[in-house]
Amino acid sequence: MTVIVAPDSFKGTHSAPSVADAIARGLEAAGARTLRLPVADGGEGTLDVLRGPLCLDIIEADGVNPWGSPSPARWGLSPDGIAVVEVAQTCGLTTTHDGIRDPRTADTVGVGLQIAHAARRGAREIVVAAGGSATTDGGVGAISAIEAAGGLSGAAITVLSDVRTRYCDAATVFGPQKGADAEDVEFLTRRLHANRAKLPRDPHGIEGSGAAGGLAGGLWAQFDARIVSGAGFVLDALGFAEAVTSARAVIVGEGRLDAQTAEGKIISEILLRSAGVPVHAVVGSVEDNAQALPVFADIRVASTIVELEAAGRELGARYR
Repeated sequence: MTVIVAPDSFKGTHSAPSVADAIARGLEAAGARTLRLPVADGGEGTLDVLRGPLCLDIIEADGVNPWGSPSPARWGLSPDGIAVVEVAQTCGLTTTHDGIRDPRTADTVGVGLQIAHAARRGAREIVVAAGGSATTDGGVGAISAIEAAGGLSGAAITVLSDVRTRYCDAATVFGPQKGADAEDVEFLTRRLHANRAKLPRDPHGIEGSGAAGGLAGGLWAQFDARIVSGAGFVLDALGFAEAVTSARAVIVGEGRLDAQTAEGKIISEILLRSAGVPVHAVVGSVEDNAQALPVFADIRVASTIVELEAAGRELGARYR
């Protein structure tokens, strides 16, 4: 039996695969058998996590960032026509930009260009990983770019989301983390209401339509996109349900553990699917009110590669 190592990325520090490798090396050094399953929930790192299980060929393309400056774009295409476009690649919070990062002018044109490129390359389904965007344009930029490029050529769109936020609430909930002050939030919310009225159908009542600043709702309204759980989609692609049936334990991880970790994030989905199997958390830091979370077998803090390996060795002594 194996120990499944299934961390998310430590955002801004370590990718999910590098965290999984470090913990697994420690476990293996102590004599434990491991299965590396780095995860993501539709945000940063989703493309890399899905690359293996979906057999994605990574395609490099020209693109633009949320403020229209040139920005390299990466997306993936599988042999059976599934494309994966990660919003954080070109329209993310950490996208490089030399000018002012104005939350009012940030748009999703770059995402639309990637989606259109995937459609031209023959994708039959385009999976849009919506997390981590710098935008709150309601998807208007992406829609205009797709239509200017000739549409979807029959491709279906699936949006991966890890939020339940609705379309017109996107600025209130996520605007401040994108640099929006109170006046910006009010402006962006008014604009979302105006956009909503112009779309072919109203996205506001749809759970998750506020993902990526309303991009999810815009794609739903204009192109009949499905909005699904990013965590669920990724775990299904990785074959987690089958793997956990022969697991002695599961090790999860993320950059910061807080009281919301067990409510809606990928770790909550792993906990749900690991009933009866002990789940250990190895995290970069822990919010004070999360220390007593009863859902984990234990919680270990490790932020460097050396510390992550050490945490793996300590756990490996239990499962060798």
